[in-house]
Amino acid sequence: MAAYVLGLAGALALGLALGLLGSGGSIITVPVLVYLFGQPEKQAIAGSLIVVGLVAAFGALLHARAGSFASKAFISFGPAGMLGAWSGATLSQFVSGATQLLVFALVMLAVAISMLRPVRAAPDTRLPAQRMSASPGYLPLLLVGAAVGMLTGFVGVGGGFLILPALVLVARVPMHAAIGTSLSLIALNAAVGFGKHQLLLQRDGLHLDFRVLAVVTLLGMIGTVAGRAFAGRLAGPVLRQLFGVALLVLAVFIIAQHLHSVSQALPS
Repeated sequence: MAAYVLGLAGALALGLALGLLGSGGSIITVPVLVYLFGQPEKQAIAGSLIVVGLVAAFGALLHARAGSFASKAFISFGPAGMLGAWSGATLSQFVSGATQLLVFALVMLAVAISMLRPVRAAPDTRLPAQRMSASPGYLPLLLVGAAVGMLTGFVGVGGGFLILPALVLVARVPMHAAIGTSLSLIALNAAVGFGKHQLLLQRDGLHLDFRVLAVVTLLGMIGTVAGRAFAGRLAGPVLRQLFGVALLVLAVFIIAQHLHSVSQALPS
């Protein structure tokens, strides 16, 4: 019962992180499903894509209604992300769920370190019109899109921590529009990745617990609304560092659990 209550709190936390930071929240979903709701790794990664996709789509809709969306960047980034998500989900069938979870923990560790590092000043988006219209480097944007999509498909990570910097620094999208665009891309990648994972689960006779996923998704959406409401009242660097510490603890816990399982499996 205590684990279930903690799972509900974790679902709220992922929405809060998406609402406050525009990224990062989806990386909580897999640990919540595995360790608090007791789901096997394969089902948890596939199920996380439903939660991530729906919560991100909900957040993107809120931003789009406020005009925070960059359509050209979305069109440039989207196809590469979709291809990467399908490829990552396809590759996942060749490794065990434990291996996927270890890769997930390593990604989480990298994200935690990036969030704990001092944040560089964001480029000034209020640039002269002629400078803003300069052609951005779309090749790096496509490469980032494909890499993020592959991570999404392989381990169920939304990838906003990579998409946001790419949109701001490479595509020169203003931060307020980058957040909404990032959430849209996360939703798109998650939908494609889930489609492939669902085919693999059906092939192996595995099923998802849609009741748990519905509850987690709903709480994630509520958390997103609350996060947006508080986004302007809390210091961004402090939030990033607190979230980074939480991710660091989770990553170390998952890696420790993996090493413990490996040591238990070794012959005495």
